[in-house]
Amino acid sequence: MFEIKKIRADHTIDFAAEELKRYLRMMMPECGEIGISSDPSATDGFRLGLLSDFGLPDEAADPVLDDVIHIDTTEKGGVLAGSNPRSVLFAVYRFLRENGCRWLYPGPDGDYVPVRDIVPVRYHRQADHRFRGHCNEGTESRQCMLETIDFYAKQEINVYMLEFDNPYYYYNEYYSHHYNEENRPPEPVSPEQVKQWKRECEAEIAKRGLQFHDMGHGWTAEPFGFSSTEGWVESRQEITDEQRQWVAEIDGKREFFQGVPINTNLCMSNPFVRSHMADGVVRYAAAHRNVTYLHVSLADGIRNHCECEECRKMSPSDFFVMILNEIDEKLTKEGLDTRIAFSAYQDTLFAPERMRIKNPARFSMLYAPINRSYLTSISEDSVIPEPIRYVRNKWATPWTTEENYALLRKWKECYSGLMMGYEYHYWRPQYHDPGFMYISRRIYEDARGLKVMGLSGYIEDGSQRSFFPNGLPIYVYAEVMMDRDCDYEAVVEDYFRHAYGEPWRQVRDYMQKVTDLFDFAYMSGKKSADGSRLHYNPEQVEKLEQIPGIARVGREIALAHLSMPTRPQTVSMRLLLRHSEYIEGLAKCMIEKARGNEDAAFAAFEEFRKSFGKYEFEIERYFDHGLAFTCHRLDIKRPPRTLVAGQ
Repeated sequence: MFEIKKIRADHTIDFAAEELKRYLRMMMPECGEIGISSDPSATDGFRLGLLSDFGLPDEAADPVLDDVIHIDTTEKGGVLAGSNPRSVLFAVYRFLRENGCRWLYPGPDGDYVPVRDIVPVRYHRQADHRFRGHCNEGTESRQCMLETIDFYAKQEINVYMLEFDNPYYYYNEYYSHHYNEENRPPEPVSPEQVKQWKRECEAEIAKRGLQFHDMGHGWTAEPFGFSSTEGWVESRQEITDEQRQWVAEIDGKREFFQGVPINTNLCMSNPFVRSHMADGVVRYAAAHRNVTYLHVSLADGIRNHCECEECRKMSPSDFFVMILNEIDEKLTKEGLDTRIAFSAYQDTLFAPERMRIKNPARFSMLYAPINRSYLTSISEDSVIPEPIRYVRNKWATPWTTEENYALLRKWKECYSGLMMGYEYHYWRPQYHDPGFMYISRRIYEDARGLKVMGLSGYIEDGSQRSFFPNGLPIYVYAEVMMDRDCDYEAVVEDYFRHAYGEPWRQVRDYMQKVTDLFDFAYMSGKKSADGSRLHYNPEQVEKLEQIPGIARVGREIALAHLSMPTRPQTVSMRLLLRHSEYIEGLAKCMIEKARGNEDAAFAAFEEFRKSFGKYEFEIERYFDHGLAFTCHRLDIKRPPRTLVAGQ
């Protein structure tokens, strides 16, 4: 009945053809076999190729980065085209979406595929944001990483970033089952195994034609013989006399900051240090030609820049720009066209005072305001204060969104190249909104603000398992990043209708009530009654004490709908059932915190962690138990293993 014709040879277009066939066969189970062939001159069937293959105009300024999707089909076939092979794949998914398909969760249980005949589709759009991505964080399993790469592509999310040369720390945190050893015995993995899994992820990213962004932190460690593999765990490595001269001098001492190599900055006034770091980047770039953007950051620690006499003569950002210029020169000498993304993060959020990037065409700046609150978004009406002044190792933290944006505007005065954002909605903030209604709206408003800020999109840092109680935040993110003018309420309704079926309004109202009772400002530590204890606020107790009642409502909805017409709806209801228990346990902890009963709060947390941990295996595709309870414990009581920026 149907034929799929590939207009050009390309491995991502091959994959797109297979995906189109797979979902068409599911939508129309009796349609018969669907043939796939290569035919550059085809005039019938579903024809997959680049815009140029069909003589169509292409608005993409950079076909490697920009996604333009074009669909013009009838009931029997038509054109599915894009500005690059990735965009052809997105055209397939958008065609299927226009025909009723939805991808609500990672994995096959998240596929909503109606049984219906296809209808004609006419669609043409260039994505409003060039960078729409996610970066690994939290606790990771091999399966969750592979499923989310597949899932994000279905959402037309075009960037996947893998932090570190070897992301062993993230994987080992999952397989060691920290914060749940009572329910799951540790099964640690080796760095060698994780390196294999990273390469597997790269292959899956390439199959879909996604932009692959690599590395980030580690450049102040690996080129100098310090390991970044253990992440933020205190190192047992001894610093040699030769290495010690390269490490930043703090209070007269040169040693690992907080005992952690990747937290440790360098003596950047030392020409050898700058050149050696640049050489490390160039070596990596030469060996990893599959990278779309190689990310270069300084250490992950905060306020630990070298205090020696020479380093005090310029700001960290000035020395950082010197290193970036040297990287550019050496890449050029080696004939490497590697694109570099450099981080404005922590100390380097403060713009350079003297140095300037010589070749902006090679670079994109990554604006990473990790300390910002999520109480406001930037809009045309935002009141922006004077930027905070940089004082070496003693600068005041820019807490508000507006304070951080003031620092970005200073960068814009001295750097005219491409800029993208790096955000943290799916890191700690998601756990401060158990109903997901607040954080979903904030994601929408933040994306709307990108145009005002002059950013070409952003990459999300956070868990790849951010689907508990549902996938609304990522669904909203994907839609608004494609179309900044999309209707927020329409997107929310679309998700809830498909994820919950007939009782979707009840579930939406339940989630809104959960969000209202867990006041986000309070949960994120912004409503302390005395200014010293982040969650001491007796006025919050009355709201938190209503949680058991609203949890019963959620439980009743779930128990009445455990078997639903579609598999994703059944998954949603079973997650809702577990979610009702989750919010009760969390509320017990926060009630004691709000009253100022610190010991009782921690005892409630430990009981909550252990009791809810028995569900980890059941819901781990959707819920990152390790990261969630790491974050909750940090709110309740700082753990013995001090968490630091970036963890």
